[in-house]
Amino acid sequence: MADAALAPDRMLLRQFLAWIGEAPRPYAEAMEGWRTSCPRLSIWEDALAEELVRIIPGGAGGMAAARVTLTAAGRMMLERPGSEARAG
Repeated sequence: MADAALAPDRMLLRQFLAWIGEAPRPYAEAMEGWRTSCPRLSIWEDALAEELVRIIPGGAGGMAAARVTLTAAGRMMLERPGSEARAG
């Protein structure tokens, strides 16, 4: 299935993964850029629930020093065009 045929939430999820895939992001930056109050667009929560991203603790700096990175499953999803793979 081509990206254009993906549901809007899956397209946004792929955009989020591509953004994280460019470089590990600070937790606060990921939360600020991708949080939403819309229950139909739970990109951040979906990525965590499907184990496509993970939060790497930052040590003494707590969540302010934490980083968000792709998991192997997240990288795999980006490598497969049009993939709607879900962790299961």
